[in-house]
Amino acid sequence: MGVDEHGGRTITSRIPARLDRLPWSRWHWTIVIGLGTVWILDGLEVTVVGNIASRLSEPGSGLAISSSQVTGTAAALYVAGACVGALFWGRMTDRFGRKKLFMITLAVYLAATALTALSFAPWWFFLFRFLTGFGIGGEYAAINSAIDELIPAYYRGRVDLVINGSFWIGAVGGSLLSIVALNTDFLAKDVGWRLTFALGVVLGLVILLVRRSVPESPRWLLIHGREREAEEIVSSIESRVEAEKGEPLPEPEGELVIHQRGSVGFGEIARTVFRDYRRRAALGFSLFIGQAFLYNAITFGFGAILTTFFDVPTGDTGYYFVVIAVGNFLGPLLLGKLFDTLGRRVMISGTYLLSGLLLFGTAWLFDRGSLTATTLTACWCVVLFFASAGASSAYLTVSEIFPMETRAMSIAFFYALGTAAGGISGPLLFADLTGTGKVSDTVLAFQIGAGLMCAAGLVAALLAVNAERRSLEDVATPLSAAGDNTAKAQA
Repeated sequence: MGVDEHGGRTITSRIPARLDRLPWSRWHWTIVIGLGTVWILDGLEVTVVGNIASRLSEPGSGLAISSSQVTGTAAALYVAGACVGALFWGRMTDRFGRKKLFMITLAVYLAATALTALSFAPWWFFLFRFLTGFGIGGEYAAINSAIDELIPAYYRGRVDLVINGSFWIGAVGGSLLSIVALNTDFLAKDVGWRLTFALGVVLGLVILLVRRSVPESPRWLLIHGREREAEEIVSSIESRVEAEKGEPLPEPEGELVIHQRGSVGFGEIARTVFRDYRRRAALGFSLFIGQAFLYNAITFGFGAILTTFFDVPTGDTGYYFVVIAVGNFLGPLLLGKLFDTLGRRVMISGTYLLSGLLLFGTAWLFDRGSLTATTLTACWCVVLFFASAGASSAYLTVSEIFPMETRAMSIAFFYALGTAAGGISGPLLFADLTGTGKVSDTVLAFQIGAGLMCAAGLVAALLAVNAERRSLEDVATPLSAAGDNTAKAQA
C-alpha cells in the first residue's frame, strides 16, 4: 500500500477476481431476487395504468379525470419522472454507493405508489405518478450497477438479460390483475383500481425486506477507500459458497492496482464517456434509440390497431397483450445464455437485425391484408421474442462497457435517453400514424421501428464490445486503476 501524488492510497487487490471466479450459488439467487424483481413492479405499474384508464374516467370512480389524461398527461409525467430520477439517482449511486441508493429509490417508489392509490383529484394523481417514475428511474441505475458488480463474469450476460426481461412478467400480471380489478361484480368502481396500486406496494415491501440482506458492492467500496469492508463482505460470501459447495474455491486469477479516490465529477464523467469511449457511446445511443422506437411502433396504439382493423372488442385487447408479453419474457430467458457463449457482438447485432427484418415482414403482410388479429399477434410475438433479448442487451451493454466510477451515471444517461425517445417522441409520432385508421400509415409506423432496429443492429455488428465472460475491469479499466487507461478505451 502507498500514497499517490493526490494524497489517496494506492492498494493492490484481488477482490474483483475473487468475485468473478465464484460458482453460481444460493447467495447469487438472493441477489437476483432482492434486486432484479423490481422490474416486475415496473411492468405491473405501466400495464395497470394503461388498462385502468377507462375505469378512472367513468362516473363513480372517485377521481374526476379523463382517459386521455391518464394515458397522456399522467403517462408523460411518469416517463419524465423516470428520466429525471435516473439522472439524479444515478449520480447519487456513483457517489454514495449502490446499497444506500437501491434502498432509498425503492422506498420512494413505495411511498409514491401508496399515495397514488389515495388519489382524490387529478393534480394529486399526476404528482405521484411523476414521483413513482422518479423512484423507478433511480432503480435502473442503482440496480444494474449492483447486479453487474456482484454477479460473476461467466453468468453476467444471461442474468442481466433475464432480469431486465422480467419487466414483462409484471406486464402479464398487470393485464390479468386489471381484468379482475375492473370487474364490478367483485369490486366497486372506486375500489378496484386503488387495490391494483396497493398490490404494488405489498410486492415492493416484500422486495425491500429481501433487499436488506444484499451487501454493498465490494468493487465500489474498494475504489472509495473502504477496502476493509470490501474484504469482509467478499470473505463472508466465499465462506457461504464454500459451505454450500463442500469444496474449496479455485484460486482467483489476476489482481488490480487502485489509486483510491473520492467521487468523480460530471465533467470527468462526460469526458470519459464521450471522448475516451466515444465509439461505445455511439453504440449505446444506437441500441437504445432502436429498441425504443421498435417498441413504440408495435405497442403504442396496440389496442387501437386491434379494434380499428380487426374489430376486437376493447375489453378483449388485454388477452392479446398477455400473449405478446409472454413472448417478450421468453426471448431473454431462452436466448440469454447465448450472449455469454456465442458472444455479445453476434447476439446483440443478430437479435436487433432479426427483429427488425421480421417486423418489416409483418408490415408487408399487414399491408396486403393477409393477417387476422390472431396472426398479427403471433407475428408480434415472434418479433418481440428477439427484440426483447436485444432491448435487454442494451441495458447490459451500457452497464458493463464504461469504467466503474461512471457506471451508474452512464446507465442513467442512456436509460433516460431511451425512455425519453420511447415515451415522448415515439408516442407523438406513432399516435398520429396509428390513429388515422389508414393501413398505409400503420405500415409506415412499423417500417420506421423496423428500420431503426436494423440500423442499430448494423452499428452493433461494427462496434459491439466482446465483453462475454470478461471481468468488468478488463472490459473497461477503472479510472482509479494504475497505468494508462486509454489503450483499452476504444477496444
